[in-house]
Amino acid sequence: MNIRLENRKDYREVENLVREAFWNVYQPGCVEHCLLHQLRDDASFVPELDYVAEEDGRIVAQIAYAKGSYLPDEGDEQPMLLFGPVGVLPEYQGKGYGSALIRFTLERARELGWPAVVITGNSAYYSRFGFEPAGKYGIHHAMVSREEEFPVFQIKVLNPSRLPPAPGTYRDPACYDPALKGVEEFDRSFPEKKKEVLPGQLWG
Repeated sequence: MNIRLENRKDYREVENLVREAFWNVYQPGCVEHCLLHQLRDDASFVPELDYVAEEDGRIVAQIAYAKGSYLPDEGDEQPMLLFGPVGVLPEYQGKGYGSALIRFTLERARELGWPAVVITGNSAYYSRFGFEPAGKYGIHHAMVSREEEFPVFQIKVLNPSRLPPAPGTYRDPACYDPALKGVEEFDRSFPEKKKEVLPGQLWG
């Protein structure tokens, strides 16, 4: 496996990889390839953490990072790092490529001086990388009241001495909105694929 930074010439190939990875997983079709496309032109994009994994010269997995915003109850707003999408070609899933990219880029983020990384996802899965409930550190997601439990919102502390003041409220970048605009038009630039309603999808 070769892990390297993504190049501009990789963009279309990687967008198609993400489309293949997420198609019909969380909803009929997917939005993640369009999210990635829009993220790269967004001020929240973190290009120094935009990596791909290759096997035999073929890109088989990718990970992208962005800057969300964190507003302490007392203090100034500041960026907070998050990652996603993380995509692996279906025929390479379950073989450790995604995990390798996550571990590699978390260490790279630590080296770059980021205090922490947040993620909204499966806590049983992300705990293997050292993620914990963000509420433990007084960091709360804007979409849920502080009185509610929200275990899917997690944090990986990279540099404890640099953690921002808490409590406070975190927000994802606008381009991470599930109701992302322009998806249908963007998707028409790829080969046609059948959208299906399947068990376990989050959105219909």
